[in-house]
Amino acid sequence: MKAVVFPGQGSQFSGMGRDLYEQYPAAKRLMDQANEILGFSLTDIMFTGSDADLRRTDVTQPAIFLHSVALAAVLPELQPDMVAGHSLGEFSALVAAKVLRFEDALQLVARRAQAMQAACQEQPGTMAAILALDDDTTARICHEITAGGDVVVPANYNCPGQLVVSGSQRGIELACEQLKAAGAKRALPLPVGGAFHSPLMQSAEAALAEAIARTTFSAGICPVYQNVDAAPHTNPDEIRENLVRQLTAPVRWTQSVQRMVQDGATEFIECGPGKVLQGLVKKIAPEVTAGSATVA
Repeated sequence: MKAVVFPGQGSQFSGMGRDLYEQYPAAKRLMDQANEILGFSLTDIMFTGSDADLRRTDVTQPAIFLHSVALAAVLPELQPDMVAGHSLGEFSALVAAKVLRFEDALQLVARRAQAMQAACQEQPGTMAAILALDDDTTARICHEITAGGDVVVPANYNCPGQLVVSGSQRGIELACEQLKAAGAKRALPLPVGGAFHSPLMQSAEAALAEAIARTTFSAGICPVYQNVDAAPHTNPDEIRENLVRQLTAPVRWTQSVQRMVQDGATEFIECGPGKVLQGLVKKIAPEVTAGSATVA
């Protein structure tokens, strides 16, 4: 069975999507439509913007979403049996599963990005990657630090031996120090603008919930394995609820891939910019094949 997976924030690069725009009418139509919906030329920033331009949350998220969906649009042979997306990538997955229309998903992505940026300003925070330490130890130390008044929580279960934590600046500093003392090979602060997938995103969750409540969701044509519970969903009401919860809950990517393999996935195809997810899939489930969706 074929699983198509979609990347999240961090996979952007200057020039992204330009080849699709110039070579494929279907991709060009989607990208021109996106510019109209957003009210600014996202494609100009994607094609020629600096790295700093592309790191802006209000640009990064719709840019990655648009690249992923446009690539899928010119590859009808993808025909997934199941889909999943890493954080932001879940919106691309929902379009691929026909749970959301492109137009509606783009507007939700834009609203999500705005809400997350506002939350970052209200509740400053950051994230760090913890390498070569078991998940239970990381979760226990995070819980102890949070109980002491400095928020830090597991945020991304990326693959065995790679877990990202998220929280206040002080919480992350304490976590990096204590996790290294507990045996982590490395504890690397990440160059991000906020404490994503943590309680510090609570205000963004509320704002996104309002937008989701006004959006039409349909039953999926294939299961969507969602980040919050690593389980397959096609029911629109369940998908709505999980999409809201995703902002403050951890991304259970390791568990999602494991469940997809358990449910019959033998081939994983990453659809979007970058190659991060296929690398994670190979570490989680070395018995399956993993590669990129490519155009001629």
